[in-house]
Amino acid sequence: MNKFVMDIREPTESVKLTRRHALGIGATLAGGALLIGCSPSAIGKMMGVGAKHDFGAFGPFIKVTSDGFVTVMSKHIEFGQGNHAGLAAIAAEEMDADWTKVRVEQSIANASVYANTSFGMQGTGGSSAISNSWMQLRNAGAAARAMFVQAAATTWGVPAKDITVKDGVVRYVAGGKEATFGELVPVAAKVTPPQKPILKDPKNFSLIGSDRVRRKDSAAKSSGTARFTQDVHLPNMLTAMVAHSPKFGSSVASFDASAAKQIAGVVDVFQIPSGVAVVAENTWAARKGRDALVVKWDDSKAEKRSSDEMRAEWTALAAGKAPSDSKLKWLAFQTKGEAAQTTSGTPAVDTTYDFPFLAHAPMEPMNCVAIVDGNSAKLIHGSQIPTLDQLNTAKIVGNLPGAIEVETLFAGGSFGRRANFQSDYVTECVHIAKHVGKGRPVKLVWTREDDMTGGYYRPLVHHAVRVTLDKDGYPATWRHRIVGPSLNKGSPLGSGGLDPSLVEGAKDSPYLKATPVVDGQAISPDINMPILWWRSVGATHTAFVMEHTIDQLAKKAGKDPVDYRRTLYKKAGAERHLAVLNLAAEKAGWGAPATAGFTRGIAVHESFGSVVAQVAEVKLVNGEPRVGRVVTAIDCGTAISPNQIAAQMEGGTCFGLSAALFGQITLKGGEVQQHNFDAYRVLRHNEAPHVETYIVASSNPPSGVGEPGTPVISAAVANALLAMGQPMTTSLPFVKT
Repeated sequence: MNKFVMDIREPTESVKLTRRHALGIGATLAGGALLIGCSPSAIGKMMGVGAKHDFGAFGPFIKVTSDGFVTVMSKHIEFGQGNHAGLAAIAAEEMDADWTKVRVEQSIANASVYANTSFGMQGTGGSSAISNSWMQLRNAGAAARAMFVQAAATTWGVPAKDITVKDGVVRYVAGGKEATFGELVPVAAKVTPPQKPILKDPKNFSLIGSDRVRRKDSAAKSSGTARFTQDVHLPNMLTAMVAHSPKFGSSVASFDASAAKQIAGVVDVFQIPSGVAVVAENTWAARKGRDALVVKWDDSKAEKRSSDEMRAEWTALAAGKAPSDSKLKWLAFQTKGEAAQTTSGTPAVDTTYDFPFLAHAPMEPMNCVAIVDGNSAKLIHGSQIPTLDQLNTAKIVGNLPGAIEVETLFAGGSFGRRANFQSDYVTECVHIAKHVGKGRPVKLVWTREDDMTGGYYRPLVHHAVRVTLDKDGYPATWRHRIVGPSLNKGSPLGSGGLDPSLVEGAKDSPYLKATPVVDGQAISPDINMPILWWRSVGATHTAFVMEHTIDQLAKKAGKDPVDYRRTLYKKAGAERHLAVLNLAAEKAGWGAPATAGFTRGIAVHESFGSVVAQVAEVKLVNGEPRVGRVVTAIDCGTAISPNQIAAQMEGGTCFGLSAALFGQITLKGGEVQQHNFDAYRVLRHNEAPHVETYIVASSNPPSGVGEPGTPVISAAVANALLAMGQPMTTSLPFVKT
């Protein structure tokens, strides 16, 4: 097993900060500036100020009760990806717990204890739930096991080394003694946990990697007992809806609420920073009241460009035709050799690619319940990054961030939408609840139309690629230009410099490593609309560009696309890419005839630490691509739950295919044209492909699974179309409306 070291420490007491200092931190982070000199872990501890620590004998991640049930505390939200089962399995494996008696419970919001080790705040994102918890939960489980072993040894007066544990039963075989975890809890709770518990050798894993690791939430979600925000019904609770401007960047000039207040059930109408709120006794009254509002908007600072106009601007920038007064600067993301060589010689590929705005469109639109009484506040909703929600709420109510209580529920999808630095829909609810006051609960409800037109979006991006070949048909020079707005601008990540998410997947690609001369640069024009990471972030466009370009080069060189990649991967030393390529090609039967009527295309891409290869079988139906079979190979390190990995590959593939075929948000005069799924079409059941998943055996630490299956499919489909003689694909979606 590769060496994997992480600094695991016991939670310390929260640092002592004044309320003024803590609020300053909240304002600083929420306002988009960096905390100079503060590490992510230090920020996490600061955000714990005001929080209550009340953990049991087995620490903040594990609880064991007298009935023998083990509860694993999850610091990560479950919004469909199935991470709760994987997280529980890590701890249960090291404990040797009875999997049938393992439960999962959502932790409290406390970044000083439950911070994501990948980015220092408590939150779920970047396909990091399993990977950042790997050593944390292994240590927690191993420590708990050691406590039970010592408890048994003390009780029975036998050496601890002679005691075994299996399925939650502790045994001293030589003496014929055994006891369950539940029976030993009173004694084990008094044992001091070891600081460096002995971890299992992975070859002795019996739960991790087995088919037994299945979702723990299926029954509750199937029976309707799982609790989502819309299921929250509190005494005296009000429901709110907000009228937002149809243009981003607009503000309320004036409004007439007289008709809205005549609607039965409407309690109040008032302005908040994001629009005009209608508060009512129920959802229907809130909706009718909002419909009756008359609002005049000040559009003086609004975004008024159409998406076509933006695309034309991005294209001009890539072609070196920036406006004379432009202060934008190109920033290099990868250079090698003499850049001038990339503009000479006859190119094998010299093309551009365009990618539209995309909506996240999770099944459950944005919603939140907030209770504000003075400067006390509680949030109840599917919180993806509780720390940000605490920071932004604290700023509004005037309290310590750690004192803001967050009860995280299940959420019906996110794909990145519920995690933005402004906590937009959350703060909207808090502003309303603060106005209502006196601790009266308020549930904010967004309709599908609110969700589709209210942001946030995967940004519109443009690529320009020029590649020449050497005498053997492989890339000799590669010139690459990427144009797209920065997700970092106005965020705590900082506004200056190159946004890594814009170039991830192109930067350090094996293909660029295998190319002698590279000139890769990016530029970020401003845009006055809310943009955000979208499932697989930069890979949503870079995977397509890199993989479709490679197939075009292979075709120009007269080489098989799989063999062409093999050579480049060997040149780049990309062993993991080569392994998934070979596995996918083998399982798909590459080289043998495809399913009758279909043509194959292949693509490979690395994102979030995992490498995915896909072979797609495609045919044209009424001129539109139809995908029948997708063979997927993934290297994601140690496979905690093979079943769940397969499910994520299936879901990610369908999500990515849906966007590639149909997905686009368009603007006209700055206004979003797609309001619901009638115009923002998604993949239907009869259009979903059969997805097979094969996992590369690995003893490396686990890496991402939730997102890496999404970006590869679009390129695999484009490459299949190319193989059947269709022109290269230079823009998405495939189906134009």
